[in-house]
Amino acid sequence: MKKFNLAVIASLLVLTVSPIMYSLNANAADKETVNTVATLRDHTPINVQKEPNAIPKVINKDIKQGRNYPMQPPVIPHTTRSYEVNKNNNKCMSCHSRHRTEKSQAPMVSVTHFMDRDGNFLAEVSPRRYFCNQCHVTQLDAEPLVENTFTDMHSLMKAKAKSKEH
Repeated sequence: MKKFNLAVIASLLVLTVSPIMYSLNANAADKETVNTVATLRDHTPINVQKEPNAIPKVINKDIKQGRNYPMQPPVIPHTTRSYEVNKNNNKCMSCHSRHRTEKSQAPMVSVTHFMDRDGNFLAEVSPRRYFCNQCHVTQLDAEPLVENTFTDMHSLMKAKAKSKEH
């Protein structure tokens, strides 16, 4: 009986230890690929200087671009590289404020920017709408990093109406 118990214990030990030993061997074999950490250096060795990606140029055409959905903030069609926007200054308002649009020919900021959170109109731009780059962004002349599968509501409604006809 003792021999049987020893055989059972030995076989259980083998069944328990063998997967661990196998995984250690597998990890050692795949160490170059399995045990690597994804980094911004993209597998470039630490002692090698990686060539930086080119900085894309800002689209600077001052042409209004279409919007994809209602209430989408318009994109900025010009560079804003040296614009100062802080609690004391807002360079954007030198062209887009109510009293400067006639001279600059820039569109005036929306009336919604003059409303507080309760819907009351203010004399100046609301503090919650003061930092333009929270919502508005410049556009870059660059290839998309990921595929865009966005479909606007108008196209969806057209497709739905078309499918009902057929």
